[in-house]
Amino acid sequence: MATLRNLKIKTSTCKRVVKELESYEKEVEREAAKTADMKANAADPYDIKQQENVLAESRMMIPDCHKRLEAALTDLKGFLVELEESDLKETPEVQDAQTIITEIEHMFQTSEA
Repeated sequence: MATLRNLKIKTSTCKRVVKELESYEKEVEREAAKTADMKANAADPYDIKQQENVLAESRMMIPDCHKRLEAALTDLKGFLVELEESDLKETPEVQDAQTIITEIEHMFQTSEA
């Protein structure tokens, strides 16, 4: 049964994964800058290699976050379809969920372009 509590949980999950994705993207930028700085300053090759490993790990997390975000978005959309059958269509929670869906879809369209 579709409840507002479950809707809040699914909406919060989407918001959390979006924040994680943004955090990893910022981390990749920081680590890439740090790696470039180390190479420019002719740091120890071992340290550069370790920094490149850190950067690679950060980059690997972005596709994982995308997959989790797509799954959470699909789950949230499906749950909203269930709610349309009930009388909970115009609640603030539903509007919040629709807003986050719009934001995520816009984010996906922007990243694909």
